[in-house]
Amino acid sequence: MENSPIRDLRVPGRGVFQLFFRKFEIIFFVRVLVVEDEHRIANSIKKGLEQETFAVDVAYDGEYGYDLAATEDYDVIILDLMLPKLSGLEICRRLRQEGVNTPILILTAKGQIQEKVEGLNAGADDYLVKPFSFTELLARIRALTRRPKEILQTVLEYKDLSLDTVSFEVKRAGKKIDLSRKEFALLEYLLRNQGKVVSKDQIINHVWDFDADILPNTVEAFIGSLRKKIDRPFKGKPPLIHTVRGFGYRLGK
Repeated sequence: MENSPIRDLRVPGRGVFQLFFRKFEIIFFVRVLVVEDEHRIANSIKKGLEQETFAVDVAYDGEYGYDLAATEDYDVIILDLMLPKLSGLEICRRLRQEGVNTPILILTAKGQIQEKVEGLNAGADDYLVKPFSFTELLARIRALTRRPKEILQTVLEYKDLSLDTVSFEVKRAGKKIDLSRKEFALLEYLLRNQGKVVSKDQIINHVWDFDADILPNTVEAFIGSLRKKIDRPFKGKPPLIHTVRGFGYRLGK
């Protein structure tokens, strides 16, 4: 597995921030919030995670970051401690006091032991010291999002349809199916909720970024595209994706 070139971002007063953009094993599709006031660092994290099929929202100040964290559904929050308007420590405290249990990974300056201790005491789950490698960030995100039911299902299956979240391979009846990244994420979400009806809003919230300008008919279009690839080519086999009028969609019965 080959690594692409290392990208060094030299940020005044922050040293060298190295991102290693490479293929990495992702256990399942996750939605991440990055709260970081250094735009180049935040945008580089966003770009790297999106290359790994994550949905990523970015907030450049503490107030907006807190608003998103408190009202949106995220799998992980990456939180810098030194933020304008509202500190990362205060965001941690408020979220935990309000019962928001989303895993929080704090970013700290090199050698600031007290920052680490205060962040963990405020409710953070892990920390990462700047500068850091992108591969280590990915590994820590995987560790934070790991749950027993997720670990057991790196390959999702329903009847003769399978989706491998590590190799990104989709097959039906042994035939490989090529999907775009969003189609893959949508199918993964449907498979993880197989037998359940999911609404268009639920799909939008779990598959697209918060800032994405997505309309309900966009979901319809992607559902139609999936059907063309996993249902229609397989004549004589029952369709797997069903429309539940007035409610949403369901994969399986």
